[in-house]
Parts: sequence; structure tokens; C-alpha cells
Amino acid sequence: MSVIKVLVVDDSAVMRAVLSRVIESSPDFHVVGAAPDPLVAREMIKQLNPDVLTLDVEMPRMDGIEFLSRLMRLRPTPVIMISTLTERGSETTLQALELGAVDFVAKPKVSAAEQLQHYADEIHDKLRAAYAARSRLRARAQPAANQPAASQDLLPAGVGHDKLILIGASTGGTEAIKEVLSRLPANLPGVLIVQHMPEMFTSSFARRLDGLCALRVKEAEHGERVQAGTAYLAPGHSHLSVRRNGPGAYACELSASEPVNRHRPAVDVLFNSAVTAAGTNVVAAILTGMGKDGAQGMLALKRAGAWTIGQDEASCVVYGMPREAALIGALCETAPLTEVAGRILGALRQTRAAARKV
Repeated sequence: MSVIKVLVVDDSAVMRAVLSRVIESSPDFHVVGAAPDPLVAREMIKQLNPDVLTLDVEMPRMDGIEFLSRLMRLRPTPVIMISTLTERGSETTLQALELGAVDFVAKPKVSAAEQLQHYADEIHDKLRAAYAARSRLRARAQPAANQPAASQDLLPAGVGHDKLILIGASTGGTEAIKEVLSRLPANLPGVLIVQHMPEMFTSSFARRLDGLCALRVKEAEHGERVQAGTAYLAPGHSHLSVRRNGPGAYACELSASEPVNRHRPAVDVLFNSAVTAAGTNVVAAILTGMGKDGAQGMLALKRAGAWTIGQDEASCVVYGMPREAALIGALCETAPLTEVAGRILGALRQTRAAARKV
């Protein structure tokens, strides 16, 4: 792979220096420039033709969101947002992901030198993923409004009282999850979701989804009963698992145990817990994301009789997690992102039809 050219855009001279040093700690990357604001960045993009940008959310002269919107409309370029771990920062970052940013990382703590190596690993992984996703970028106008599933898509009465829907995603997953959930009806079995993101971001993400979807969407709480018509998002500080809570009933479990596959929450934790809790009653989908989290859990689910769906390569921002699941034979089927919701509904209808024949 050729050296990846990165342009750093941040109004803080200290942060520009720190990010440049961290990024160039790997020979795979070269910081071709560092801009103090979007107007300077615009000229540097023309001159230096970077492969990837890192972009601060809040900047002078033109805020990061306005700049990103113009960039994606006029010259689509892979962007990693550099965000503060605050409620305001999370809301702005989610807006940036809607506009086409590939991913985000938290601002590094300049004083915490011992954490910089971990931070370097994270930002290098995300820059590589952004570079790999460049061919899939498309100029966007304003994001299309999501509509709840139409009434004719409602499941027949009696479907899925003991069913469970699981979704796992990482890079590109916020938009992918939104696409899937917004196409699902309200009369659905409980949905459990793991998306790799920090704590403050999962609460903001759940609120945004709740306003867009027919389903109720909330952060999962420890010990709460899984209700039909509700989607539960793993909070950024904890693994989410599921346990049996009586005949045909389930409950959420949260744990702050060690990261799995470098993640907490981890998709594998959720998927593996559902093998014994629900087994054949599970319909699971693994969506866009780098790495292999969820692949082994998906295989265990398939072997337990669950129906497993992977997002196809063409519609993924990063074809990592679904690819790993496909390579080990963990998928019953693959589908474009726009069809995943329909495949979930189809699997639920098929299990009901099969039950009637028994």
C-alpha cells in the first residue's frame, strides 16, 4: 500500500502538532499539511490533494459541519472527525457522520503521554479504513429524511413473541443502523444493538434514532426486560448481553469487564450470549465495520439455528466485520444495506410459517 497522505485541520496549534506527530508515528502515513481553519484547508486540499482529512468539529471562520457539507458536495474526500467527548460534541459528530464523514475519534489528551500509543493505534486503523472507503464516497446534498416503515410492512399478529433481533456494527454503522431501523415496523420483537462508540455518543445516538424510527429506541439498562417494539443500544461504557427471563422472555445484562476484540461494547459478547438465551429464536445482522468483532459470535448463532444476515461488500463503508463472518461460513445470506430490514422481516415471517406447519 502506498503512503497515505493526510491533511490535519484544527484551530489549535498544539493539537495540530500532536495529531501530526501521532499520525506520522507509522510509516504508512504522511501529514502533507496542517490547516488552522476550513478556509485555509480548502486551498491546501486543492494544492496537496490529500487522501484523508482529520477535521475538528468546532473551528473559527467556518464550523466543521458547514465545511464538511461543502466538501462532500463539491469534492468528496474521506474525513475522520476529531471530537470532544461531550454531549454537544457527540451531537455534532453524529451530524457529521450523516453528512458523509467516515468515522470519528476523540481528541487526544495532550498530557497523557502513556495513552498516546493506544490513541495512535486507533487513529491509524480509522485512517486506513477511511482511505479504503474513498472509492465508495458519493457527493451528497442534504441527507434524505428517514420515514418509518409503512403500515403494509407490519408483521402479522402473533409473530415473534419469543424472537430476538440482534444487530452489530462499527465503522459506518451509525448510518447503516439508522437505515435498517427506519425501515422496520413498530410491532417487532425486541432488538439489541451493539455499535462501537464512546459512552456519551451512544446516548445521543439512541435519542436521534428514537426520533426517526417507528420503534422505540433507548440505551440498554442493566436487568431491564426486553420489550417488543423497542430497540436497546449498548451504552459505550459496557458490554451488552442477553439472558433468558422466563418463557419466551429476555433481559439485558451490562458488564464493564475487559474489552473483547479491543472493544467495549463488543458485538461478540452480545451474539455469544444469545446462543444459549435464544438460539433458534434469533435473527442477527452484522453490518459495516472494520475488524472481526462479531464474526465468531455470528458463527455460534448460526450453528445454534439462528438466521444470520451480513451486509454486502458494495454497500459497506468498510467491508471488514461482514467479510470475516462470511469467510468462516457464519452467514445464512448477504444483502445490500437497503434490503437488510426486509430480510429480517422475511426471516421472522418464515419462522412463523414453519411453526404453523409443525
